[in-house]
Amino acid sequence: MGFKKLDFTEYSEKEMFTRSESFLEEMSKRRTVREFSDRPVPIEIIENCIKTAASAPSGANKQPWQFVIVQDPEVKTKIRKAAEKEEKEFYGHRATKKWLEDLNQFGTDWHKPFIEIAPYLIIVFRQIYDVEEDGSQHKNYYVNESVGIASGFLLAALHHSGLVTLTHTPSPMNFLGEILERPQNEKAFLLIPVGFPADAAEAPEIAKKPFGAISRKI
Repeated sequence: MGFKKLDFTEYSEKEMFTRSESFLEEMSKRRTVREFSDRPVPIEIIENCIKTAASAPSGANKQPWQFVIVQDPEVKTKIRKAAEKEEKEFYGHRATKKWLEDLNQFGTDWHKPFIEIAPYLIIVFRQIYDVEEDGSQHKNYYVNESVGIASGFLLAALHHSGLVTLTHTPSPMNFLGEILERPQNEKAFLLIPVGFPADAAEAPEIAKKPFGAISRKI
């Protein structure tokens, strides 16, 4: 591996401020959506967003991620049934009383129709180790951190493209690897329905913590 000159564009302080403020304003409008339209979305848009996610930094540049795009209705139905089975168990037995109370503000339950309605599901898998052609295995580093950063890139890219998403994490998610026939070194990290919002879609009125509560200047 060699090195090459950094491709970097320096902006004036005024333009830097404008760009940072503009991006803040755009991302502040991103909302989690549970009511999707089944309107089609060009696959090229989804592919570009995943390419953006794949540009994220990763431990030792191992890029320990795999993005599976699901648009087949039959596969989506299988995923919905399996997810609802786990979610029904969660809401009925696994979740603590406090956890359920915290979720009540969003009006969620074990029913997950959006899995079938959204035109695409993007399932993000984390690769615990790499497998070479000869079957040898090599450990990946900082896998959760790397895949988490890539997932953030993905959500930002999808929002920037004019689409809405939901970060869904039915637990456990082993069924995703089984349905999608993924290898043993891959574990499901996120299930992300993607598309346009339904005409009557609503989002909860929630507030983010103020800047002073999340940041310190020393």
